[in-house]
Amino acid sequence: MRIAVSSPAHGRAATYARLLAGMPGVELVVADLDGPPDGPPDPPDGPDRGPAAARRLGAEYAATWDEALASAPRAVVVTGAAARRREQVERAAKAGAQVLCEPPLAAAEADARAMVDACAAAGVRLTMASPGCFGPAFAAVREALAEGAAGRLTTVHGACNAPGPVRPDSAAGAGTAAELFAAGAAHLLDMVDAVLAGEPAEQVYAQANGVLSGSPDVVSAALLTVRYPSGVVAALDCSWSLPGDRPAADGPTMAFIGERASAEFTARPRLLGGFDAAAGGERWEPAGDDPSAVMLGAFVAAVGEGRAAGPDGAAGLRALRVVEAARESVRTGRPVDIE
Repeated sequence: MRIAVSSPAHGRAATYARLLAGMPGVELVVADLDGPPDGPPDPPDGPDRGPAAARRLGAEYAATWDEALASAPRAVVVTGAAARRREQVERAAKAGAQVLCEPPLAAAEADARAMVDACAAAGVRLTMASPGCFGPAFAAVREALAEGAAGRLTTVHGACNAPGPVRPDSAAGAGTAAELFAAGAAHLLDMVDAVLAGEPAEQVYAQANGVLSGSPDVVSAALLTVRYPSGVVAALDCSWSLPGDRPAADGPTMAFIGERASAEFTARPRLLGGFDAAAGGERWEPAGDDPSAVMLGAFVAAVGEGRAAGPDGAAGLRALRVVEAARESVRTGRPVDIE
């Protein structure tokens, strides 16, 4: 199965490309549609970034999206800047490729709606790259909650934290509340959306500050509260609150609280933790498989078998509407209703 990755530069693109390149039966095509970054480059971000990534992975390199799509990929993984995803998704759909898109779906709701419509019109599935939503552990939590094991669901607590601040990405606006909500909240919202069976949010209140970064100009703490028509309230933390030397490999964590019981989910729980005297810092070892590997395995299998897996474009659109409302709430200091 031939799969194209649109850019090696943003988010988890390098991880996705590496994992796909190691899968049996997958022929990887690496493109670099975003080009070199606008800001000061960090190695290996340079003019030769795309070809270099392809060489490291033993993959085919496509200099343009025309060239990538001409190779007839069965699926594409869209990992470029949010402002540039609409064209990549629309053209992939027109070429008949199944799409896995990194959240947030787009930079604006109108673009996200166009992407969802384009995939529907082409008869291809638009899947959101939300690793926490894939795998048997989350499926078991969803099933138990759907069967009423916890009683009526009342509250959800979620966290998707990362080391930071990271290198600014001019296309996303690093160091702002917008970036933190876009980077972390979308993954959490996809999980809440799955448990609530697509129930749209009705109100969002968000706060953000620079306390964790030590600089008022670099937003590092971002919290949002989302209220749903059923009465469920989700409190979500997407702050940069991990030490800079610790990888964010544990993934999102969620606690679902019902009237009779609660359920907790961690995408990659800690197996062993302690202090490493040699390194002079915390050491921890995660348990379970890499959530990104689980997600990509499920996506590739679903494409091969012609079935659905994971949150779809409509879920991504609902998440984006909450993210946009969170940005507005931070700006105004007031709750924002979603119509």
